[in-house]
Amino acid sequence: MGERVEQEEIFSQVLRAGRRTYFFDVRSTKADDYYLTVTESKKFTHDDGSFHYQKHKIYLYKEDFSDFQEMLTKATDFIVNEKGSEVISERHQKDYKKEESVEETTTTESFTDVSFEDI
Repeated sequence: MGERVEQEEIFSQVLRAGRRTYFFDVRSTKADDYYLTVTESKKFTHDDGSFHYQKHKIYLYKEDFSDFQEMLTKATDFIVNEKGSEVISERHQKDYKKEESVEETTTTESFTDVSFEDI
C-alpha cells in the first residue's frame, strides 16, 4: 500500500504552547481545492537527554468547516462556563502565585451573624 503524500502547503500558521506545537496548514487536493490539516506535535525528552516528537493530525475539509467550528465553539464555551477561564495546570508551576480576588479578601466581619433560630 502506498504512503499518503502530503501536498505542498499553501498557507501555514504555528501556535507554540509549552511542550506542544500546533500547525495549521492549508493544502491543495489533486482537484486543486483546499483543505486544512491541524497537527499537534508534542516533544518528549528521554532520560539520556535525547528527544522525539509525537504527532497527531486531523484533516478538515470545507464541507465540514461550519459544523466543526460550531462544535468547537460549543465545547470550548461549555468548558469556560463550567470551569472558568483559569488554567488550573498553572497552579502546578514553581513560580505560580494565586491572584487574590475581591471575594477572597472580604472578611467575615462584614457579614451579619444570623442564627437559624431567627429564620
